[in-house]
Amino acid sequence: MPLSLEDANAVVSEAHAKAAKIGVSVTVAVVDEGGHLIALGRMDGAPPLSPQIAEAKAVGAAMLLRDGGSLLQMSNDRPGFFSAVDRLVRMPLIPGPGSMPIKRDGMTIGAVGVSGAKPEQDLECALSGLASIQLHSA
Repeated sequence: MPLSLEDANAVVSEAHAKAAKIGVSVTVAVVDEGGHLIALGRMDGAPPLSPQIAEAKAVGAAMLLRDGGSLLQMSNDRPGFFSAVDRLVRMPLIPGPGSMPIKRDGMTIGAVGVSGAKPEQDLECALSGLASIQLHSA
């Protein structure tokens, strides 16, 4: 079952709620398994470039089937490979904390990317967003 707009919006909403709770403003992007944007939400006060960064983080997680921290490690360990892969997708990939694949029944069906705060805060928001759909997608 593909990632629905309803689920994508729930991820954005819950990630924004977590951001508000910890006192930051972020942008949240949710993409499908092909890296195509489903939902994007930018909180008031989030940095102007954060929508593009959030989407690029999500695309990387969806296309390479791993979280942003793993992507950062890959980009450090295998820069030539990462650079080549970066040119194969529709937008530059941004490695680093704040992106997570979205999985259902063991399959990656999309990803979330968050940008606008410190990396560990972006990741907190992404994980909160994921939790909102994992509770009712089992």
